[in-house]
Amino acid sequence: MKGLLVMDNVPAHPRGVEDEFMEEFSFISVKFLPPNTTPLIQPMDQQVISNCKKLYTKALFQRCFEVTLDTELTLREFWKNHFNILHCLHLIDKALRDVSHRTMKSAWKKLWPDAVPERVFEDVQEDAPIAEDIVSLGKSMGWEVSRDDGGVSGGPQD
Repeated sequence: MKGLLVMDNVPAHPRGVEDEFMEEFSFISVKFLPPNTTPLIQPMDQQVISNCKKLYTKALFQRCFEVTLDTELTLREFWKNHFNILHCLHLIDKALRDVSHRTMKSAWKKLWPDAVPERVFEDVQEDAPIAEDIVSLGKSMGWEVSRDDGGVSGGPQD
């Protein structure tokens, strides 16, 4: 097994971390991006983060809908009593797993073109319209939701 950890060039990523990995995880190679290139070529900046945020929002709205359906729970009660950091982590995990293979591969195309064959982009359907699902879920809970703002512009008052 081999792994590659690509890190951007920020002070939070200390030099020498590659030596620490080699001691315990010799199968992982650590490479740093050149300075001032992160926004241009960092794979996660290439639509992956945006899609992940939309998928997280959709999953969050879905959870809120499922928990509050057929109840008198307010949104405030949902947040206080029915949502915690563990729920959040599960939704982040789900969102990351739901980012399409096409999106992940296209993110790497700019940084490492030889690793992504051209045929990956042929005859592949576009990602599902996530924003429409978010708006639909929000409206079903009585929220004012707009596709343009990508989230809730106002919810029911508690």
